[in-house]
Amino acid sequence: MILLWSCLLVAVVGILGTATPQPGNSSLHRLTRQLLQQYHKEVRPVYNWAEATTVYLDLCVHAVLDVDVQNQKLKTSVWYREVWNDEFLSWNSSLFDEIQEISLPLSALWAPDIIINEFVDVERSPDLPYVYVNSSGTIRNHKPIQVVSACSLQTYAFPFDIQNCSLTFNSILHTVEDIDLGFLRNREDIENDKRAFMNDSEWQLLSVSSTYHIRQSSAGDFAQIQFNVVIRRCPLAYVVSLLIPSIFLMLVDLGSFYLPPNCRARIVFKTNVLVGYTVFRVNMSDEVPRSAGCTPLIGVFFTVCMALLVLSLSKSILLIKFLYEERHSEQERPLMCLQGDSDAEESRLYLGVPRAEVTESPVHQEHRVPSDTLKDFWFQFRSINNSLRTRDQIHQKEVEWLAILYRFDQLLFRIYLAVLGLYTVTLCSLWALWSRM
Repeated sequence: MILLWSCLLVAVVGILGTATPQPGNSSLHRLTRQLLQQYHKEVRPVYNWAEATTVYLDLCVHAVLDVDVQNQKLKTSVWYREVWNDEFLSWNSSLFDEIQEISLPLSALWAPDIIINEFVDVERSPDLPYVYVNSSGTIRNHKPIQVVSACSLQTYAFPFDIQNCSLTFNSILHTVEDIDLGFLRNREDIENDKRAFMNDSEWQLLSVSSTYHIRQSSAGDFAQIQFNVVIRRCPLAYVVSLLIPSIFLMLVDLGSFYLPPNCRARIVFKTNVLVGYTVFRVNMSDEVPRSAGCTPLIGVFFTVCMALLVLSLSKSILLIKFLYEERHSEQERPLMCLQGDSDAEESRLYLGVPRAEVTESPVHQEHRVPSDTLKDFWFQFRSINNSLRTRDQIHQKEVEWLAILYRFDQLLFRIYLAVLGLYTVTLCSLWALWSRM
């Protein structure tokens, strides 16, 4: 009886064992084990070592993350694809349940040492450990990466600037005899592909042109593929927040030229405009990109306008100071003349009274008093006449100086208009060129 139950238990276990599928019996497991069992990832996967391995590249720009003008760096998010043929990873799909494509760990396979020459920071990309391999041995490696690359950024036409940054791919060790490069898609398709680009950022993608060339060096000839990413800035936000307020401030400053040059209110007005202009520049300093190699045109315009504003204000201050000194000296001179006349008269009267009491008779005094009165009146009349002549001369000098300063003021006004007009025409031309790209 015990023997019978033992036979039944063995039979049941055998039935269950044959009914449960084992991982080692699956076609995918057998195929993977067969491919990787004797695979050596240290060897370039070709049977003929003289034959080069061609790596096909493709690039699709997803977003522009940051444009650092001060450090001359561009940060982009791209979808990068590599495709090459591994002659050691091909199989007959009919022997493995018609499996045409499988995924294998990238760490177990040979991979080309393709780098980006413009890299200035650590590559940041999600860890994708697998690649697809089809039955003919073609390997597809797709991965999104964040590229921080060096780029010569030009900000002269800010905010209507267009940047052209290149991403150059090549093998770091293998020459063109070992690894050659090619395009996975047609160049025209790569250049005009904007489907994955995010258009809600500050920058717009214009094109991604590509070129292939051989770089010659002392270590050998290396195949290179260069992708030129052309982007342009969206200027509307800067036009509203930066250009239009600056033009309004310049127009207000132009209105100050209609005030008389010798008016003190003009100094107060121009001082307020200068303070407002300075506060505006300080608040907007972070909006204008700063670069050691290139100064934006808008920065040059702000500097020239501030220089003209300071020059006009200095001219008004010097004019008011000059007129004040002239008028102050003019008021002192008549007072000094009149003060000297009164002192002379008092001295004569003081000396003449005792002399008249001693020597002169009353009849003679009656005849002399009118004579002294006429002389005093004539002396005061001559003093007033000289004072009026001096005032006329000073007034004539003021008129001459005012005429010169009026001409200088008109010259500044015309220069101001010319600078403002030239700047407006330049911005309109840059905007027209920007819209045509």
